[in-house]
Amino acid sequence: MTTASDSNGVPPGTAKPAPLGSASERIASLDFIRGIAVLGILVPNIIAFGQPMTAYMYPGAFTTPHGAMEDWMWVAQFVLFDGKMRGLFTLLFGAGVILFLERAEKRGAGPGLQMRRLLWLGLIGLLHHFLLWRGDILFTYAVAALLLLPFLALNPMRQLILGFLGYCAGTLAYGAMFGWMARVADGEVATASAMSQLQTEFLASKAGDLADGKLETQLIASGDYSGFVMHNLATHSLDPLIIVLFFAFETIPLMLIGAALYRLGLFGGAWPAARVRRWAWAGILGGTALTIPIAVAALDDGLTYYGTLAAFSGWSMLPRLPVIIGLAALLALWAPRANGWLGRRLTAAGRTAFSNYLGTSMLMVLVFHGWAGGLFGELTRGELYLVVLAAWAAMLAWPAWWLARFRYGPLEWLWRCLTYGRRFPLRR
Repeated sequence: MTTASDSNGVPPGTAKPAPLGSASERIASLDFIRGIAVLGILVPNIIAFGQPMTAYMYPGAFTTPHGAMEDWMWVAQFVLFDGKMRGLFTLLFGAGVILFLERAEKRGAGPGLQMRRLLWLGLIGLLHHFLLWRGDILFTYAVAALLLLPFLALNPMRQLILGFLGYCAGTLAYGAMFGWMARVADGEVATASAMSQLQTEFLASKAGDLADGKLETQLIASGDYSGFVMHNLATHSLDPLIIVLFFAFETIPLMLIGAALYRLGLFGGAWPAARVRRWAWAGILGGTALTIPIAVAALDDGLTYYGTLAAFSGWSMLPRLPVIIGLAALLALWAPRANGWLGRRLTAAGRTAFSNYLGTSMLMVLVFHGWAGGLFGELTRGELYLVVLAAWAAMLAWPAWWLARFRYGPLEWLWRCLTYGRRFPLRR
């Protein structure tokens, strides 16, 4: 939480960060990277938009055929996208928290404004979860950022170290927990009565999850929207809190790392470009190389329910980190030169990332729910990726047109008005 500080939010007596670029350069860099992240997030998310939520990680939950080709698509998605785009977006959210505090301090506002901003974000996330899609991440971000606030007065190097240590602790915890669960559930029937009972309970949990997916499919495909909402309220009312706990040791450390990298000048061009490029590629290629055998091992084991859970949330967490940071670093180098047609539209998509994220959920409801497009549970994995391409076209098309006429994205404007408690002008 910022107190008396210098212009970069650093408390007196601590080491100051590296020189940053201008505020407009830093914002443009974050917007550009955020635009890529919000588009990339849709690749894994499309599975849970068009198929039961369990299919997000477990191909066996698909209601359409999932053969050998689709299994290799699962491998490609796992290696290239799963966790990376969400992680990149989380890193940027941490940087955005610092940016907001900097700008609020210049206006004479305290950290209470940030808290109010996050509370509104959490409420919007809950509405998203119950009314549109259970894959919401906004509530988790709001809670994680609120827990992060007391650490924001630390020296940025201490933030970076603390973020890395927290992430490594999460890696050990998740790997041990989910790896053990996979070993118990997918191994031979245990002879010890206690282990046998655990195996039975794990398999019953899997059966319950798949049954819930079938009910969800029936409600959505039939167009029973009120039944879908009531099911979310009755059966999944605690899911937002469970997701917070589930991702805590990933989300909070990544936000802390993002805040530290912002204050140390990564997004303002303060680091030597050649060195950044070299280390970024090393992180991306090294982390990807370590992720491939995890995916192939899960494939060889038959892509089981608990095996894919362990791969997603356990084994791949550590090699994912250098990929996330490497992507952020490379894109920060690219951002100042992204002035072409695509670069400008990616930056505009990043400036409207909140609207794009929730707008995508609204669009997918129209595509998949039975009262609208009616495609839920009808498309294969490959066909769902084609929907992603169409959605990308829309996500790149509307923001530039909108921002030429309006100051903020529609939901960015609403969030801003709620945060400050007054109505801001929207039209240019």
